Amino acid sequence: MAIMTTTPDIGLGAMIRTWRDRLPPSAAGLPVASGRRATGLRREELADLAGMSVDYVVRLEQGRATTPSAPVVASLARALQLSTAERDHLYRLARLAPPAGGTISDHLTPGVQRVLARLGDVAVAVFAADWQLVWWNRGWAGLVGDPSTSPARLRNFARDRFPLDDGPTRLALWPVTEADREATDAAVVSDLRRATGRYPQDKRLATLIGELSADTRFAELWATGGVAAHREDQKTIDHPTVGPVTVDCDILTDGDFDLKIVIMTAAPGSEDETRLRLTAIAGQPTTASS
Repeated sequence: MAIMTTTPDIGLGAMIRTWRDRLPPSAAGLPVASGRRATGLRREELADLAGMSVDYVVRLEQGRATTPSAPVVASLARALQLSTAERDHLYRLARLAPPAGGTISDHLTPGVQRVLARLGDVAVAVFAADWQLVWWNRGWAGLVGDPSTSPARLRNFARDRFPLDDGPTRLALWPVTEADREATDAAVVSDLRRATGRYPQDKRLATLIGELSADTRFAELWATGGVAAHREDQKTIDHPTVGPVTVDCDILTDGDFDLKIVIMTAAPGSEDETRLRLTAIAGQPTTASS
């Protein structure tokens, strides 16, 4: 008697489903309701974490969408907390070349994501080596505004420091002042120069520096030749709901990929700490500009 065998589905949609099913919501920092049947992420949860529509996640998993863009694949890899090897496999299934060695990485390892999930509503964001925003939490959006209202390409801290047009900033929807703006500008430029030493062939970094060089202030600072990492700052956010909030901004760096984990906190027991907590509870004010 012939033995019937079934070939497992190893395509893009099947792998997304497999990785979604294995990731418990608690690992992604999501609340787990009592009586929940799904042990992994639901489609709508994955869509929310990856910043895309539920319909698109459905089409990917059903094989009706087979060629997602590189930014979509990167977002899925972060949301699914894939290892570097798994991320590269996802790129290949989407018929894309994985990020090459020597280029800036936007990838968050599962270990980094677990640490971020444990920080709760503390205002945290993660930037790549070229100051491109790759991840933020609810606390960050509540404090400075939701960055998703801006195009992904423009969510870059250096672009905000040295704007090339008269449009609004892309990362903070409310007015932000620093204790020493000149020092912050110099630190960001020096940090970008440091990145060019680590990633001399990275096209995104080269394009960014080329565009920012049209800004007189950036060009002046770049000409000084400073090389350093940006580590700390102090900012005051003029929040439209709770009023001004002064926070310490500390920057931790992931050694493997030069990811910058930016954490904003206020002095314990201070009025600023109370207001900071209120921004996380209040969420995004309806008066936010796009």
